[in-house]
Amino acid sequence: MKHCACWLLASVSVFTGLIAAEEPAPGYHVVKKEVIGGEGSWDYLSLDADARRLYISRETRVIVLDMDTFKTIKEIPNTNGIHGVALVPELNRGFTSNGRDNTITIFDLKTFEKVGEAKAGPKPDAIVYEPFSHRVFAFNNGGTTATAIDAATGQAVGNIELGGAPEFAVSDGKGHMYVNLEDKSEIVAFDPTKLQVLNHWSLAPGEAPTGLAIDIEHRRLFSGCHSKTMQVMDADTGKIVASLPIGAGVDAAAFDPGSQMAFSSNGDGTLTVIHEDTPDTYHVVQNVVTQTGARTMALDPKTHQIWMVTAETKPAPATEPNKRRKTIVPNTFTVLVVGTN
Repeated sequence: MKHCACWLLASVSVFTGLIAAEEPAPGYHVVKKEVIGGEGSWDYLSLDADARRLYISRETRVIVLDMDTFKTIKEIPNTNGIHGVALVPELNRGFTSNGRDNTITIFDLKTFEKVGEAKAGPKPDAIVYEPFSHRVFAFNNGGTTATAIDAATGQAVGNIELGGAPEFAVSDGKGHMYVNLEDKSEIVAFDPTKLQVLNHWSLAPGEAPTGLAIDIEHRRLFSGCHSKTMQVMDADTGKIVASLPIGAGVDAAAFDPGSQMAFSSNGDGTLTVIHEDTPDTYHVVQNVVTQTGARTMALDPKTHQIWMVTAETKPAPATEPNKRRKTIVPNTFTVLVVGTN
């Protein structure tokens, strides 16, 4: 993701009258909160529901967390500027996008040891496994391309020109991938096997999209935009079928087919929950109060819970070149779990 993990709005008001009015009780809420500490910023989360492991990107390393005990199982080092982790359990492989080194680290899911490396384009950000083509795609946010990696061999097999700065991407599992272009406010549909762009679709009135999720059954895409909207798009035609209000500072989206809920994790300290009534009608169920800075998430499809991370911050020192940013308070890094029970 393009934004620093310690990003905050200059002034944030989590409990607004609108949010309070929208939030019913009982409903989604923070069911677990655990401070695990450690240094460094963060970005994407990846979750292995079967192995009960949460993979947390921590600036220069991956934290592998036991989801039952909240204990660190392992740290995978030397992932400089890491943004995300793609998991391929059937091959016992994991892949990291190392944004500062323009590389992909390949590691063993059992030993967590490095087993290979591949070159990516400038600033690989989101990284996603695509099961139809059996490829891992690294989306190069410092440029306008995605790099395709053969998941079995770990070799780069080509690049695809997307026409803008890519953010997150999803697959329908049937030979189509979709990626947000943050600077163009578009979704690009492409063929992951042929590495060919199929369509460019506008997200208007949505602007600056980041998080993306998919309802495969109903062929709907959920794009979280920094215009404080979630745009719902038909994955076959590119038509916008709904536009829903969300919180500020979105960076991730998720869809739970078990509950028919879409989620937007927002840096202002809210999680927007949206119900799919029909494939073309939606309503905001809740704006759950989480914690400021909790802008990335991972959905556990077995428990229907949302996992998030954040930390406390403080004003940057006077010597800090970018005084708009805040610094992370040491050892306040926290894991949040949101659910309904």
